[in-house]
Amino acid sequence: MTCAFCSIVAGETASHLVLDDDMVVAFLDHRPLFPGHALVVPRVHVETLTDLPEDAVGPFFARVRRVAGAVERGMEAAGSFVAMNNRVSQSVPHLHVHVVPRNRKDGLRGFFWPRGHYSGEEQARDVAARLRAELADRS
Repeated sequence: MTCAFCSIVAGETASHLVLDDDMVVAFLDHRPLFPGHALVVPRVHVETLTDLPEDAVGPFFARVRRVAGAVERGMEAAGSFVAMNNRVSQSVPHLHVHVVPRNRKDGLRGFFWPRGHYSGEEQARDVAARLRAELADRS
């Protein structure tokens, strides 16, 4: 079975990369809750958090933390929502953390969140570039 996220990690599938290092690849979700909604995935294929080797948990979440800061700053958001599913509601069976920019009264309530799309490639490229710039400024 082909993994969509492994294909992005390998560079076989186009994506709007936010962070690409020896441990993770972070990229824009193609169906974002809001512009700047990023996914952080480990380079190694694991399905769930409990499958991630223990010595990789800290370094993985250090990258998630960096991306969360970049999303907040780059999207001028008041905060962020950081979450993952393990099997149930996991649309791609590859560990991934959602980092979503949040603002008060942004319309999200409970767990029924309508997904959207970027207006086009230009908007997605611009958003990804903003997040990469925030990450570069904090390296």
